[in-house]
Amino acid sequence: MAYGDRKSDRVQFERGIPVYLMGIDGTWRRECKMIDVSQTGARLHIEGSLEGLDLKEFFLLLSSTGLAYRRCQLVRVDGDQLGVEFLARDTLKRKARKRSDQVD
Repeated sequence: MAYGDRKSDRVQFERGIPVYLMGIDGTWRRECKMIDVSQTGARLHIEGSLEGLDLKEFFLLLSSTGLAYRRCQLVRVDGDQLGVEFLARDTLKRKARKRSDQVD
């Protein structure tokens, strides 16, 4: 799947927008740049190693204070670029329900 194969239109940023990745549990945070964004996901440029980061599910902080954010999951890694998909609130509720059903 190419970067252009998206469900919705995307907006590209010439210089990239500074954003942060943060672990769901808040134990790690990494600065990166958002190259483009759509309603369903984004493409990020990250410098340095991804080693030790749990990118299965994480937060994309759109402000330095963390007041604007999206919950994401990793779709692809291509060199220093990440493709991420935004998780919808109803998807998160279904996941939580599924986990609680497995525990019972």
